[in-house]
Amino acid sequence: MRFYLFTIVFFFSLMVSAQSSIPQVLKKMNNQSVPYIKVEDLKNKNNLVFLDAREPKEFNVSHIKSAIAVGFDHFKIQNVTSTVKDKNATIVVYCSIGVRSEKIGEKLLKSGYKNVYNLYGGIFEYKNTGGKVVNNQNKQTDSVHAFNKEWSVYLTKGVKVYEN
Repeated sequence: MRFYLFTIVFFFSLMVSAQSSIPQVLKKMNNQSVPYIKVEDLKNKNNLVFLDAREPKEFNVSHIKSAIAVGFDHFKIQNVTSTVKDKNATIVVYCSIGVRSEKIGEKLLKSGYKNVYNLYGGIFEYKNTGGKVVNNQNKQTDSVHAFNKEWSVYLTKGVKVYEN
């Protein structure tokens, strides 16, 4: 039994590490039900509402300034509707690379939000391309929660944090 478990974990790790880039992972894991917005396109948009679809321990390490933590495992649409009342607001949802944020984006669209985008490459790509992030004291930091060792290969800039 232990051997089978080890074998499954080993092959899963190989599959994840064999995916050499964020685009390959997103193509495999997402269905593009929420339109992507690239980091460089954020500059051309005004009055963006950033929703962070990562867990609190990830958000506390760092997040995009003024982002609202909505989480993933215990996401509640009521937390968003009570904070973001304008269904026409331009919302950018992000997570580590863009997988969890697509799921949250789908829920927002089903709830009637009209302008929802999934940040392509998530906070990893944001940081990799020079984006500034802040910690839970709203101070700029180089630290980014790397989710786990397998996903951390996609974060190429900053300090990788695994737990907090």
